[in-house]
Amino acid sequence: MNTKREVFISVDVETSGPIPGKYSLLTIGACVVFDDTMTFTCKLKPTNRNADPEALAITGLSLDTLEREGIAAAEAIQMFYDWVLHVAGSDGTPIFVGFNAAFDWSFINYYFHYYIDKNPFGFAALDIKSLYMGFTKCSWDQTKSSQISSNLKPKLIATHDALQDARYQAELFRLIRSR
Repeated sequence: MNTKREVFISVDVETSGPIPGKYSLLTIGACVVFDDTMTFTCKLKPTNRNADPEALAITGLSLDTLEREGIAAAEAIQMFYDWVLHVAGSDGTPIFVGFNAAFDWSFINYYFHYYIDKNPFGFAALDIKSLYMGFTKCSWDQTKSSQISSNLKPKLIATHDALQDARYQAELFRLIRSR
């Protein structure tokens, strides 16, 4: 059996609201879990003006600023696709890792398929909250990032900056796996 090397990639996004299509993907941050110096980050132009004010307040992002300074979504997602393939290499399989992965993966998957008709991560994502629950046998309500951080004592913190949060998630993943 010829098995490819698994390349775990922590991905975090910031968005203008809760669902792709209606709301825009605004930032992508990613790092290789076991080498978080290998990073990707970009800010995207919004694809529309729909926004949940609470989502924007949490991120501190401005649709007007991103419209001026962001990268067009098609170009940004192609850049991310190319980066994922580069860090995975020809002998690697990229594995999407996220904290509440269902949310981040839904935007990434939507944008990959909408703009380039393929997702290098396939159709699956590895969720850190679920992994933690399985390792510790805790209840779902004990998988909040604050509770996990209190237990695992990571050096990094979550800040709602996509790259910083991807690195934080990578550290949580490493700490769980090292137990």
